[in-house]
Amino acid sequence: MADPRALLRKYSEIYTVFLPLCGVFLVVYTIMLTFGSRQSLYSPDFPIDDSDTLLFLHRSLVSLPSVTTHEHAVAEFLQTYLTSNGWVVEIQPVSTNPIRENVFAYRGSQRNTRLLLTSHIDTVPPFIEYSVHDGYIWGRGSVDAKASVAAQITAAQDLLSSNAVESEGDISLLFVVGEETDGIGMTMANELGLSWETVIFGEPTELKLAVGHKGLIIADLYATGKASHSGYPDLGINANYYLVEALYDLQNSDYPYSERLGNTTFNAGRLEGGVAANVIPAFATAGITVRVAEDLDGVVSQMQRAVQGIPHLDLNITLTYPPVLCDYDVAGFDTVAVAYGTDIPHLEGSHKRYLYGPGSILFAHAENERISETELRDSVDGYKKLAVAALGGTHGSTSDVKELVRQE
Repeated sequence: MADPRALLRKYSEIYTVFLPLCGVFLVVYTIMLTFGSRQSLYSPDFPIDDSDTLLFLHRSLVSLPSVTTHEHAVAEFLQTYLTSNGWVVEIQPVSTNPIRENVFAYRGSQRNTRLLLTSHIDTVPPFIEYSVHDGYIWGRGSVDAKASVAAQITAAQDLLSSNAVESEGDISLLFVVGEETDGIGMTMANELGLSWETVIFGEPTELKLAVGHKGLIIADLYATGKASHSGYPDLGINANYYLVEALYDLQNSDYPYSERLGNTTFNAGRLEGGVAANVIPAFATAGITVRVAEDLDGVVSQMQRAVQGIPHLDLNITLTYPPVLCDYDVAGFDTVAVAYGTDIPHLEGSHKRYLYGPGSILFAHAENERISETELRDSVDGYKKLAVAALGGTHGSTSDVKELVRQE
């Protein structure tokens, strides 16, 4: 039998060596974790304070989920940030369940300003987390349209700090909910009782001035039939056949063309009909969208005529707005016509309308939504140029204004 005292001496020698080694390992591991986390948190691509206003705002906004109807967290952030930076902030309730609100901000006591910068804070689903890699900033809303929100705020604050605009009465900000669906936020904004000489709307235009965007028709087709066994089709009425006939006629209608906005386009985006391959379908539906380049009422009439003679079929138009023509009279910008919709038709008034912003619509709503830091920064200069042009360059020193409107 082994001597207990010998065993104790043996294992105490092992622990004498092992425990210090464990301690060294733990210290090294802690240092690695600390510096690894510091590298990701304190990297220039991931600012943790507002020393770089643009990147701080963009990161903060994109990091907060705000899928349509769930925009409250972003509205709260904007209220806190803008208030702390000298803005007078008004929160306009849009709904209480869920809580949804617009954010309106101005300087001093003058609510009614000459110029409004505006964009939307809601996004399409699903939420995609903020990240920086492969030379781009990624995440849901990184393009559509939190890039515009961050750039507009940064541009406005730069203009104010350089005295290129007046501290009161020149510029205000409006960030709304619901643009991705029904435009309820901008529609509610009409109740603020305000008007402007110029409104600059922020959307992804690839840093180009949009000459306008197409109008929209959203509709549903409903075909009704009679179910029967597929072996005896003469005993039933096939709803799918009538739906397909209607879709063919609508697709092949001669829709109007616009020199400014291009072709009117038709899309059948959702189809549903029948219950099984061996059953004559008694019901079929389709959800359709038309992007209208010209003559909204004429296109509606065309659609109605196209399906008028088809039995067992109804056309239900649920949403329309006409083509939107924008101002593009500021030098130094390329121009583009865009096919997507915006909040422009929802804001009432006789103001001038500019549509401009960073990012490409081809990345918006996609899994790979992303934007470059360069384009984000360039958009700040673009918003400054548009703002100074809208205000006539009447404020600040001559050198300040020339610098702000310089052609890149």
